[in-house]
Amino acid sequence: MTVYVFGHRNPDTDAICSALAYADFLQRTTRPDAVAACCGAPNQRTEFALRRARLAPPKIVMDVRPEVSDVCRRDPVVAYEDDVFSEIYDRMKVHNIGAAPVLDRNGRFIGLITLLDLLNVIFEGDSDPVQARKVTSSIDKICSVINGQMQHHVPSDEKIDFRVMVGAMSAEGFTERLHQFPAEELLVVSGNRPTIHLPALEHRVRVLVVTGGYELSPGLLHLARAQGVTVITSSFDTATTTMRIKSARRIDHAIQRECVTLSSKMPVEDARKLVARSRQKLFPVLDDKGRLFGVLSKSDLVNPPKTQLVLVDHNELTQAVLGAEESEIVEVLDHHRLGGSLRSDQPIRFINEPVGSTCTIVARQFRAAGISPTPGIALSMASGIISDTLYLRSPTTTDVDRETLAWLEGQCSVSLEQFAKEFFEVGSALRSHPARQVVREDCKEFVDRGHRFSISQIEEIGFELFWERRDELLQALVGLRQERQLDFSALLVTDIISNGSLLLISEEPEFWEQINYPRLDRCLYKLDDVVSRKKQLLPLISQLLENATEAVYTH
Repeated sequence: MTVYVFGHRNPDTDAICSALAYADFLQRTTRPDAVAACCGAPNQRTEFALRRARLAPPKIVMDVRPEVSDVCRRDPVVAYEDDVFSEIYDRMKVHNIGAAPVLDRNGRFIGLITLLDLLNVIFEGDSDPVQARKVTSSIDKICSVINGQMQHHVPSDEKIDFRVMVGAMSAEGFTERLHQFPAEELLVVSGNRPTIHLPALEHRVRVLVVTGGYELSPGLLHLARAQGVTVITSSFDTATTTMRIKSARRIDHAIQRECVTLSSKMPVEDARKLVARSRQKLFPVLDDKGRLFGVLSKSDLVNPPKTQLVLVDHNELTQAVLGAEESEIVEVLDHHRLGGSLRSDQPIRFINEPVGSTCTIVARQFRAAGISPTPGIALSMASGIISDTLYLRSPTTTDVDRETLAWLEGQCSVSLEQFAKEFFEVGSALRSHPARQVVREDCKEFVDRGHRFSISQIEEIGFELFWERRDELLQALVGLRQERQLDFSALLVTDIISNGSLLLISEEPEFWEQINYPRLDRCLYKLDDVVSRKKQLLPLISQLLENATEAVYTH
């Protein structure tokens, strides 16, 4: 089963590069089925890093909730519209099933057939003597179901509406009734009774079935050839042969063409609600082209398998891929605070270290296992460290980050100083993206003391573009807050040259008046020496919330 290695929503360079590197590590150690994934396309800086590392970006997966394709049976027993009762009944009996999807001979899905539908086929028209004798089938199918032998065969594989006549009466009565129906529709069943065979052949019936293991005499067989009558011999008695002929009826008119089908891409939870309202026992599963993908029964939805996830660069479900709360989280590698929303049924590996980058943690896994990363993977991890620590200038930087980056430089044979310079020169979000995208590009949601809020961060060279676009960025933050029903949304714009930031906030909550930084304008603050969302801004907001809570209790 595939295990997906995921960074957080709106992934930054550290999230994507740590996912790629750790998936590579797992593939080379314990999980060859590991796949790096992300919740959105990489930003321009990340794309630059991946191009330099000659790595493909992770697979984009926006929702990991199990889908119908994950739980349905892929090799169902099927029926075809030109099958006959006995064929489908035998197939259902062998496989112990009560229903089957029906296809045409081109593999196109048509409908559903159930055992009850089949019984209706075999007993069709029993209240009407004329309809009871009608059998829609082909000569070859009839010969097959009675295990017969062709004594004389007039080739024909076409579907025919036969009228079955049993020659169990006097020759006079039989001959009189024989002429009441068109000869080309008649199938006559008789034992060793030449007085029945002769008028049937003279009338040029379509098929003559001789039962009891008997055969036509040479003279009558010569007449059959001359009249163009197919002659089949059956080893069964007349009653059994007649019953079996009725089981050669085609199923096409008994197919449930209006039935509930499921898309292979439908989430299991949605499918569970749909099938609960239906009396169907079996549900055909179709792909995007409407072709049969598999089948599903209600029992298949009772305990569906869960998607396995490894979370990197986050540990809060509010930041995880959609559907993470319904998945099995098997491992976490992170360098952020504990969010408190993560739960697991079983013990899991949880590595959370106070370092500047998740890629630092992943690189340490390579070193501990004695595995040398490829140059591309090494540069990928170096990119994550450079991005998250602003090339070791952020206050989140530790000696572990510095030593790890030096080790990676030896693995990737690239001047990281020159690489970092080029990396930060690429992809100004303010220069290349609309405001709505800017505030969502690297956005994380948090819950603290009952308040839900988001903090987005971008790194720029200087603040000139910010001043030009301040108003539209503020409007975008307000829109983000309303869309996600947050208490407020904030954007931290960091100047990687001056190592300072500007903070723009959608609105100033009541507790905000205690912030100890200069207010430049409405909803805008200057934060000198603040470059880290994780280690500086988030603790600041948490402290403001705590102070406000204490003030409420004091009064």
